[in-house]
Amino acid sequence: MAVLVGKKAPDFSADAVVNGGDFVENFTLSQFHGKKYVVLFFYPLDFTFVCPTEIIAFQDKLKEFESRDVQVIGVSVDSKYSHWAWLNTPKNKGGIEGVTYPLVADLSKTIARNYDVLAGDYEYDVDDNTNMETMKFNGAPVAYRGLFLIDKKGMVRHQLVNDLPLGRSIEEAIRMVDALKHNEEKGEVCPANWSEGKEAMKGNAESVAAYLAKH
Repeated sequence: MAVLVGKKAPDFSADAVVNGGDFVENFTLSQFHGKKYVVLFFYPLDFTFVCPTEIIAFQDKLKEFESRDVQVIGVSVDSKYSHWAWLNTPKNKGGIEGVTYPLVADLSKTIARNYDVLAGDYEYDVDDNTNMETMKFNGAPVAYRGLFLIDKKGMVRHQLVNDLPLGRSIEEAIRMVDALKHNEEKGEVCPANWSEGKEAMKGNAESVAAYLAKH
């Protein structure tokens, strides 16, 4: 598993569905550089079980992300048409109707591979390693539950990758945004279990010792 923290987030240009049903071609990550933080998360498939709980949970907290100048973006290996159909299916029928943030279509699995969250890989045929149709795929041809916090310079500052059955904490994603913003704005580092409003530390031994003495 590649560690992308501290590196430029891989850009992409792909089809997406935005505002709950509008198709967009050539949707890019780089359009947010210099403007917004990005929480980019991958999920395995549309019309599954754990995935809608996460997607709807992100929507439920969307105003909190937006108030922090964060763009939330979801990605899976489904087509834009699958995204559209799921977005237009009521929640009581297994859909995610009401979700408004962008869902990106990674049908080629290129984005998932660039972020190293694809839950498997192709086994190349030594006689013809260019024909994708003849390659055997080992593993699951879907993305793990990866999440990447990207700053306004386009750098990855936090990443989390869960196995397929393990849902994520959206509250933790918000906490990490708060920690990043606190560090950028005040120059302080954030200790274990820190949350907005709690005491942080200066990045030196004296500050750490004083903090530990209080706790």
